[in-house]
Amino acid sequence: MGHFDEDALRELAAQLRADDIDIVRIGYSDLIGTERGRDILVDRFDRTVGDGVAFCRSVYGTSPMGDVVDIAGGLSAGLPDIVAFPDVATARKVPWEPGVAHVIADVYNPDGTPSEESPRMVLKRVVQQFSELGMTPVAGPELEFYVVEKDDTAVNGYRRYGEATGNVYVSGLKGDPENLLLSSLRELAAYDIDVVAANHEFSSGQFEINLWHSEALDAADRAFRFKTAVKELARRRGKMATFMAKPFNDEGGSGFHLHFSTLDDDGRPLFDDPEGEDGLSKIARSAIAGVLAHAPALAAINNPTINSYKRFGPDTLAPWLVDWGLDNRSAMVRIPPERGRASRMELRLGDASANPYLAIAGLLAAAYLGIRDGLEPPAKLEGYGYDLAKADRLPEDLSAALGALEEDKDLAEILGPEFVSTFVAYKRNELERFGQYVTDWEFREYAYHL
Repeated sequence: MGHFDEDALRELAAQLRADDIDIVRIGYSDLIGTERGRDILVDRFDRTVGDGVAFCRSVYGTSPMGDVVDIAGGLSAGLPDIVAFPDVATARKVPWEPGVAHVIADVYNPDGTPSEESPRMVLKRVVQQFSELGMTPVAGPELEFYVVEKDDTAVNGYRRYGEATGNVYVSGLKGDPENLLLSSLRELAAYDIDVVAANHEFSSGQFEINLWHSEALDAADRAFRFKTAVKELARRRGKMATFMAKPFNDEGGSGFHLHFSTLDDDGRPLFDDPEGEDGLSKIARSAIAGVLAHAPALAAINNPTINSYKRFGPDTLAPWLVDWGLDNRSAMVRIPPERGRASRMELRLGDASANPYLAIAGLLAAAYLGIRDGLEPPAKLEGYGYDLAKADRLPEDLSAALGALEEDKDLAEILGPEFVSTFVAYKRNELERFGQYVTDWEFREYAYHL
């Protein structure tokens, strides 16, 4: 069961040895975007991975707390294998780990079929749908995150790095007292992630780094690597980076904004039309309409945690309603002012906890359905967007979003019904565990007076 050119595998091993690399880290994404993998000696690399590297399938059912959720084909099936095959084109030296290279793997079932739960395989499936239309989807990820430091006196055991107010777009030591952002930006550039720019965000200890746009799979690979790398670089400096949607009550949430457009087979942009309404093509308008039509289901993928829904609300710069507008940051879908090759949509729905592969796959799947079915969007938002009289509200919580995803059979068919079933089962277990947990808020609210 080979899923790559074995000559290319041997050539990669030889090149790594020539570059003084002695360890290859094979990594892939689990359901929530955590990297799983193994470190393999280069001297054993071509022999070890020639038939794939086996892992227990339950990795897709492992919660952040280490519980194993009984997804289909997991515990009840006897914990069978999945097999990871490195995509040799993704091999990169890890700048901060001398002698280590990283390669992203595709995951298959032992019978050679693509793993239904693999987020990268889900995205590949959706990209193939675009290919059949003669289109190449392009994505540009923007991710926000917090950096925190251990503090036993703080409520959750951590305080925000560089604690200070009003530092949005502030550069230098004022907002980044140890030059953590600057050094991370350089390390990420050396890692060939193709980062563009970085800035301090609105909240204390919150930062944003933008990635250059590229074909959808490459953009997802880079965003996946980016999240792992940012957390690793923070750990090396005795801190923790978190992509949690809203880690603090008194500060804003962290977003995962996605810019999206399509090209034809000759590389021409398909969202631009100088003669079209607002300078947008029929394809662009249909893509917008598809995203709006499937927004409730997309919330489950782009806002995949219980905490995610605490980021939403009026006056948050996070969307609250299912709407779109021209250069309007209060809308769920923003159309930036640039046209020509830069014509695109920006989906502002997602938060930073989303799995990059799944967030991009969901956006593409909804846009694909809009294009395929020739949908037309409703009237665009004029003015401020947090008015329930203007548009429907997004799901209020994870349970409602999961219900919408289960009901959206068209979206599930594009993403893969088996994947959707597994994802929903995994997340329903998360809801069950949370529902049984007594929170600090409950104790403070009730214990003294009741």
